[in-house]
Amino acid sequence: MIAPAPIIAPSILAADFAHLADDIARVSDADWLHIDVMDGHFVPNLSFGLPVMEAVAKVTDKPLDVHLMIERPELWVDGYVGAGAKTVIFHVEATEEPIALAKHLRAEGCRAGFSLRPSTPIEPYLSMLPHFDQVLVMSVEPGFGGQSFMPDQLEKVRTLRKYIDNNHLPVTIEIDGGIGAETIAQAAEAGCDAFVAGSAVYKAADPNAMVTQLRDLAAAAR
Repeated sequence: MIAPAPIIAPSILAADFAHLADDIARVSDADWLHIDVMDGHFVPNLSFGLPVMEAVAKVTDKPLDVHLMIERPELWVDGYVGAGAKTVIFHVEATEEPIALAKHLRAEGCRAGFSLRPSTPIEPYLSMLPHFDQVLVMSVEPGFGGQSFMPDQLEKVRTLRKYIDNNHLPVTIEIDGGIGAETIAQAAEAGCDAFVAGSAVYKAADPNAMVTQLRDLAAAAR
């Protein structure tokens, strides 16, 4: 069986917000666009919210991969689904009913994903994977871009890969945090399918060329 091509999802958190539409156009070869929503409560930083995602949706047809780093995500997911999110990812630490929220997202026609902080173990959440389409492993502490990659988080990826493969689950493993040309091969070899890259893409002289380079490095490692 031929593995699907690695998915590269540039994070617009690293883009130039004064020229956001232009910076989205500069990654036209990306597979997805990753949108980091922070509320200043669940994480100690504010980013942007629904109005920015709505603006992004107007200038791209790329699938929008929305990561909600917010408290009580069940109160807010419908707006992002309505604005065109392909996938909505919420944190298991931020809601008391993750499976119910996943079922709601799927019922609304949206892919459901969950994420977890680096300090949160993955094992207690493996049994709920059949209710999800995606898991986002954070390889930095959530809340700020430009942090260094935490290689110890790859053990979560390996655990997920084994469980997903053994149970024949159609679940995408995504990783976010410090992903670039020096780290993406490690993540791909561990079992990741999708890779969020912010600074590595948008600080490159040619962001589109970096997208292609990252995809090629991940494919070679897999």
